[in-house]
Amino acid sequence: MTVQVRIKDKHAKVLNTLAAETNFVWNFCNELSFRHAQRTGKFMSGYDLQKYTAGACKEGLLLNSATVQMIGHELATRRKQFKKLKLAWRKNGGVRRSLGWIPFRADCVSYKGGEIRYAGFKFNVWDSYNLADYELGSGTFSEDSHGRWYFNTTVKVEKKTNPATKSIGIDLGLNECAVASDGQRLVGRNYRQLEQSLGIAQRANKKIEVKNLHAKIKNRRKDQLHKFSTMLTQHYGAIFVGNVSSSKLIKTKMAKSTLDAGWSSLKTMLEYKSDHAGVVYEVIDEAFTTQTCSCCGNISPSSPKGRAGLGIREWTCSDCGSVNDRDLNAARNILARGHSRLAVGIPSL
Repeated sequence: MTVQVRIKDKHAKVLNTLAAETNFVWNFCNELSFRHAQRTGKFMSGYDLQKYTAGACKEGLLLNSATVQMIGHELATRRKQFKKLKLAWRKNGGVRRSLGWIPFRADCVSYKGGEIRYAGFKFNVWDSYNLADYELGSGTFSEDSHGRWYFNTTVKVEKKTNPATKSIGIDLGLNECAVASDGQRLVGRNYRQLEQSLGIAQRANKKIEVKNLHAKIKNRRKDQLHKFSTMLTQHYGAIFVGNVSSSKLIKTKMAKSTLDAGWSSLKTMLEYKSDHAGVVYEVIDEAFTTQTCSCCGNISPSSPKGRAGLGIREWTCSDCGSVNDRDLNAARNILARGHSRLAVGIPSL
């Protein structure tokens, strides 16, 4: 499991200094690797770069020697990934300043008394995870666009199987981010709620206020998605989600609402939290789930169809007479399809 804790702002100056040294090592390795590739036609590996950065910390760098090695390996990995002779330079200042990044190895950090210890420095953190209970792994110190620093690391957590036997279907939408088959709803629409304030700040060219509003939107969305996904994986033994594609919808006029909903983030959270809790997680084909009546299973002439039917939020089935909420009906159909798909293995659900 990956955890992130906030480092207190009083340590920003030291961390900025370490980040500048990280950028220096990155740029040195970047240029060295580029020139070597020009001369020989071969790329330098992370181990090759180690030979040229060995002893750098003895010459005055404050970074841990393992961090210097990790920077070279990271550059070699990213250059291979993006298939480039030379990667972007990391900048310490200016409009396009690179956000701070300092990698570390598991044996280079320790936690004691509310402090993270690294390279002879002690950093106080707001410990919301009680890090003393975990064995810290490799990770990074990272900076966000507001100049706040975070400690990111991996920890080993024992899997606790969820004994729940109930199942639930989730319909993802734009009017509401998610509607569950039992009636629970996640509204979302955090961007829409602050859109007017954001527009006023942008037109007034208040850059700091714009940054703060974007951060507020992001944090609200992330908080809601985490709470919703955690609740589902704690109370249900099987979760079925519709396979609506956000990558396709962001190319349409519904792009803003699609990005605001955060479907991809919700699916990702549900997937890894379900895996940790031993919960069945399946993505189900949601074709015609809105048009199909969840009571009689028929596609009646009165059901909403196509783009013309997007504004219909409630409809009455002309076959059985049941009144259906559009999203709740779709969620129930997704649940039924999930049961059909896993019927052999989950008779108790």
